[in-house]
Amino acid sequence: MSQRQIIQVFEQYQRSRMQFVQTVADLANRPQNIEILQNAGVMSLLRPLMLDVVPSVQQTAALALGRLADHNNDLAEAVVKADILPQLVNSLESQNRFYKKAAAFVLRAVAKHSSQLAEAVVLSGGVNALVLCLEDFDPGVKEAAAWALGYIARHDAALSQAVVDAGAAPLLVLSLQEPEIALKRIAASTLSDICKHTPQLAQTVVDTGAIAHLAQMILNPDAKLKRQVFSALSQISKHSYSLAEMVIEAEIFPAAIACLKDPDEYVRKNVTTLMREVVKHTPELAHLIVNCGGLAAVIDYLCDCRGQLRLPGIMMLGYVAAHNENLAMAVILSKGVPQLSLCLSEESEHHIKAATVWSINQIGHHTPEHAKAVAICGLLPTLLQLYMDASSSEDLQTKSKKALKSILQKCTYLPSLEPLLYDVPSNILKHVVGQFSKILPHDSKARRLFVTSGGLKKVQEIDAEPGSELQQHIDSINSCFPEEIVRYYSPGYSEALLERLENFQPA
Repeated sequence: MSQRQIIQVFEQYQRSRMQFVQTVADLANRPQNIEILQNAGVMSLLRPLMLDVVPSVQQTAALALGRLADHNNDLAEAVVKADILPQLVNSLESQNRFYKKAAAFVLRAVAKHSSQLAEAVVLSGGVNALVLCLEDFDPGVKEAAAWALGYIARHDAALSQAVVDAGAAPLLVLSLQEPEIALKRIAASTLSDICKHTPQLAQTVVDTGAIAHLAQMILNPDAKLKRQVFSALSQISKHSYSLAEMVIEAEIFPAAIACLKDPDEYVRKNVTTLMREVVKHTPELAHLIVNCGGLAAVIDYLCDCRGQLRLPGIMMLGYVAAHNENLAMAVILSKGVPQLSLCLSEESEHHIKAATVWSINQIGHHTPEHAKAVAICGLLPTLLQLYMDASSSEDLQTKSKKALKSILQKCTYLPSLEPLLYDVPSNILKHVVGQFSKILPHDSKARRLFVTSGGLKKVQEIDAEPGSELQQHIDSINSCFPEEIVRYYSPGYSEALLERLENFQPA
């Protein structure tokens, strides 16, 4: 065989290898092909090509593996069992930028499925290799590495700590300062994934100066970047008062509140989430957000969205109101109660309804004035219905019962209390009757209305156990009226009168 023929054989072999990996990479892009490729043993065929002498074959083989591993947990586990990760990590440092991006993609695709697979990436030395890639000159390599680190960090605190221990945090903050928008986005997202687990991890990120750089980007025109920025600030703020205060000190309010008018719904949701995480810590932080116009902005936001997007806004109102009666009154004056009532009627998901009921409770349980604001919106029968509905989730029933009892114990608005005398379970009825027993002794107009509306008659019909708390409340109510009126409205009184009439002999 001549030299030319030998060269042709090698060239054909190279073309065949390239064609093979390219075809597998293309096929792996379509879900319907995955099982066929898996059954054909494609993993064992791709592994040696990761060490191919031709860089383009190596890169495409890595890309194909990444696409396969990205598809499902079983294929990601197959990559780990085939011992491909150490081989991939070892060759990362010496390869070109195209290979590095493909290798980072494989690590990301494996790590995303579970904490166990992410742990396998860590044990293979993947985190240290990815952190080295964050120092690469090429922004695409940095982006791919940051993305993979985020998928590792998001699972739990231990994996997040491994990412931090490898020195990722300061390099991610440096990536925030790069001009490429895509790199900024993924760096902010990964910082968010690191911060979310513990106060200590969040503090580590804060210590690198992350807040100042994140704060500079809240008005960036790129919606996807703003989503990640507000998410990261939320994850920092949620852990403690001191961390939330550091976010506030970056002077992001009231500018952040303006983003509640952003066209992107997830920017709006993440801003509301940030406000929720700030206000929950102390009355002082809640006052600060309220004074910036935060309440009115969130209530307007609740008008314009539905479903999961509403949840942080609903809870934000509850956290503000929970602190004290003045802040709860601020929610009432901002028309928060009618908006929560609307959310309760419009939403079908039980966990959203439960959050709404919780917030209504935080508003209404302070004083009679707060309870009246809730009662006027017709929410007491709604809470009762949710509590008694067998189809309500256990959490929704529990929160509805707690809210109903808390608000009833403060409510002195009789027009809203009286309908609750009818068809109510005894554990709720005792609170309703108890309120009447507190109000009627001191209000003659209320006593007259209680008789003419049929309330006194209904109370006489209640079957209470002698000596029970409910019976004590009924006795207290009866003592507010002349004995003959109580007798008149008692069950069986008309029959007694008729019997007397039959026995009556005229003179």
